[in-house]
Amino acid sequence: MKKRIVSILCVVAMMSVVISGCGGKRGEKENSQKEDGIKAYVGTTLFEESLDPIKGALPHGYPFINNALLRVDSNSKYVGDLAKNWEISKDALTYTFHLNKDIKFSDGSEFDAEDVVFTYEMVKKNQADNEYVDLTRLDTVKAIDKETVEFKLKEAYSPFLDTTALLQIVPSDAYDKEAFDRKPIGTGAYKVVQYDADQQIILEVNENYFGKTPDIEKVTLVKMDMDAAFAAAKAGELDIVMVGTNYAKEKIQGMTLQRLETMDVRNVSLPVRKLTEMKNSDGKKVEVGNSVTSDLAVRKALSIGIDRQEIIEHSSDGIGLSSVNFTDNLVWASTDTYEDKQITEAKKLLDAAGWKVGKDGIREKSGQKCSFDLYATAGETDRYNLCVALSENAKELGIDIKVKTATWEEIITLQNTSAVLWGWGQYSPTVLSSLFQSDLFLTGGYDNVVGYKNPKVDAKIQEALSANSQEAAIASWKEVQKIADEDYTNLFLVNIEHCYFVSDNLDISRDTQIPHPHGHGTPIICNMADWKMK
Repeated sequence: MKKRIVSILCVVAMMSVVISGCGGKRGEKENSQKEDGIKAYVGTTLFEESLDPIKGALPHGYPFINNALLRVDSNSKYVGDLAKNWEISKDALTYTFHLNKDIKFSDGSEFDAEDVVFTYEMVKKNQADNEYVDLTRLDTVKAIDKETVEFKLKEAYSPFLDTTALLQIVPSDAYDKEAFDRKPIGTGAYKVVQYDADQQIILEVNENYFGKTPDIEKVTLVKMDMDAAFAAAKAGELDIVMVGTNYAKEKIQGMTLQRLETMDVRNVSLPVRKLTEMKNSDGKKVEVGNSVTSDLAVRKALSIGIDRQEIIEHSSDGIGLSSVNFTDNLVWASTDTYEDKQITEAKKLLDAAGWKVGKDGIREKSGQKCSFDLYATAGETDRYNLCVALSENAKELGIDIKVKTATWEEIITLQNTSAVLWGWGQYSPTVLSSLFQSDLFLTGGYDNVVGYKNPKVDAKIQEALSANSQEAAIASWKEVQKIADEDYTNLFLVNIEHCYFVSDNLDISRDTQIPHPHGHGTPIICNMADWKMK
């Protein structure tokens, strides 16, 4: 702690150099807040990716520059945004959206059905540029009239409704694939007026916005590392600063820590195959599996035997909610649960499976130590602390977890043989396909990294994907989890809370904040149009 505080003080001393035009006093800032707007640090993701919706920008419900046909409300339900209502045919092959009238883009041009058609056709044509929106099952999209859009699918695909809440619409006449990386034209409450690479994005109210005019006229989003951002907040130069849980007990004059609800979970993937060699999708031989985690007894013993609340206390000062599955603020998530801290039962499972406690307290079986590597992403303190706390907790069971760090580039070469700590959290249930669908193993990316194969689960996934109603799809997705949960392929640990210090003069409208998806700080801006100065 002392080392970090010293570094923060050093950064504070240099803030007048780091941030231009800042007075350095919170009181002075408050006097000019209406004119200058607010400044916020919400992570760096916005600066690392394009702002162009065609290329997958802001897909998880942040409609402050561009809007989608639908949006997610604070109850995790889909409601109309650019569309006022919609219908789905009985065979689930035709989706018809009726658009709201009198909507304009920030350049003053009219929004209509042709803009929707253009956006979807552009993404379909350039599918490789957008990893968040999958339009491979879309057959045609056409404008019935200016206020009606009809989508035809090649086959029933229930997550298509999720797609219409992910893909934000761009103007057909003004789209520029280069300019939109930094200054997209949209229908949202704000428009980008200045983009300084790796420094700041300045937003001002879109005078053509179809909704209620935002109270805050100007928002500046800054890029810096977290230590510098925290120091800037301490110096009175920021109104919002995202922080890790290791900052949660700090104090900032004139600001209050706000812990916001999320659907963001942390789970450990546990390779289920025995150590062997297989060919990947490129035909190359690769090593897969793990001699320890391939034993169901080990995976189940960890799941029921660890003390999640103690892990959370030790890793994040108690910030976060213990979790054994995805969060119940997702309509498709399983609500099944079980008690942890079943230490006696967990030890019995391990004993029965032949894992005997050695002289050093670590179990072994046929000369194999009950020990495996667990990787956290390099540079992410919260994840590393969580892994260390889990490792300490597992020792009570006689299981040795060796915590290591690696870059994502390195993790992709390790994920099929070692445990990895992941963050998941999205509105679309397709995450369940990514975790459990057997034919995705060794196809590249981060899909089914544990090598799971269960024909019953595969069948239920296909049933969910091809369902002709949302209700039927949800029922099938819950069955997917019910079956897969019996195999304990992933050790769920915590439903994290996203932490931000927020100025006491700023109301971020917690009532209209959506449960945050996995987003490295960005999700707080989901309802920026509702923010107000007190």
